[in-house]
This record gives sequence, structure tokens and C-alpha cells, in this order.
Amino acid sequence: MTTSELDTVDALMAHYATGILPEPARVLVAAHLELKPSSRQTVSAFETVAGDLMETLDPSPLENPEQRIASILASPPLPPAYGTSPHDSGRTSWPRALREFAGFDHDDVPWRWKLPGLKEYALGKIDGCNVSFYRIRPGRAIPEHTHEGFELSLVLHGAFSDVRGRFGRGDISVADDSLDHRPVAESGEHCIVFAVTDAPVKMRGSLGRRLSDLIG
Repeated sequence: MTTSELDTVDALMAHYATGILPEPARVLVAAHLELKPSSRQTVSAFETVAGDLMETLDPSPLENPEQRIASILASPPLPPAYGTSPHDSGRTSWPRALREFAGFDHDDVPWRWKLPGLKEYALGKIDGCNVSFYRIRPGRAIPEHTHEGFELSLVLHGAFSDVRGRFGRGDISVADDSLDHRPVAESGEHCIVFAVTDAPVKMRGSLGRRLSDLIG
């Protein structure tokens, strides 16, 4: 998947509707839909378009149909794409899709120090993507950077702002190599973000600004 294919939130939703996102990105969108139910209409519209398109395609025979059927029957049931349970209703609880993917909730993250005012817990590389949680101190700026690929960020708590505007709980930030930004956590409460990237970041800005942001 190329960066240009995920350059907007709508493009991300379209990929989600057709089922072609890497697993961490799929979970990120599913968690967003739990936090922002209004986005479900967008996904439903893309699903309708995808369904209409499939009806126009000529069917092709399956290779090894018995093996394919056996594989499907042996697969574990898929978790709900979105929805809420009584436990999901609290503002501090993470979406169910994210809890099931990570294996823990917000109170149980084994944070590790990364920079002054910035903690991270990395889940590692999953389905070709680097996956991490970040906890950013109120008012803390993330060093200015751009991206060699795409970066998807879902805000789980608090908010941050950059040159594009403000991103609060449930919002998705889509960043790529066309964007230079310096996200700053909103004052008052920590900002917690679930981030999915497919390539390293590239530092930007003057040496003085970089040193100031690294020190925090």
C-alpha cells in the first residue's frame, strides 16, 4: 500500500470498507468508529459502492475450493467492526476493538520513557506497520518532522494541535511526506495517541528548535 492511497481520512475509510487495510490500521478505524459514530455513515456509503462494483465483476472459479472452505471454517470469528458495550460507555475506557487488539485497557499500559514529557509503549511491527501508543505531557511539543510513508494517529485522550488544526478524542490524523508538522499536546491533560506508521519519520526544523523539543 502506497502513501498516496492513504492521504485523507476518506481514503482511509474507503480502504476500511473494502477490507484491504493492514490489521493495525483496520483496528484504528474500528476504534474511531466506536468513538465517532457519525463516521459510520461514510463507511456505509463506501460499503454500498464496493458492493455495487462487485456485482458488475465477472465471477472467477476458486482454486482448491475444498481447502478454501476448510480454511474459512477453521478461522476464529471476527470481532465487531464497531459498536459499544456498557464497559465502552465511559470516556476513559478505550474502544473495544483497540482493547482486544492490544490486550489491555488505558490503566494497564506498560509505558516506557522516550523523551522528557513523552512516554511510549511499542507493540512492534504488525502486518508491515509499526504500532505504538504515546502519552504526551500537557503543553509538550513533539519535535518537528515529516514522514517517509504514512502515519495514522487516533487520539484516545486529551488533544493535540499542529499546522492543520486541533485533533481531540476520537479524531484521526493522517500524515505523509507532504506534511511537516510539530504536534503540541493541549494544556490541561495528557494526550494519549494510538499511532500506526509504515516508514520512519524524518526530523525537520532548525538545530536549536530540535534541541529544545528533545529536551522538552
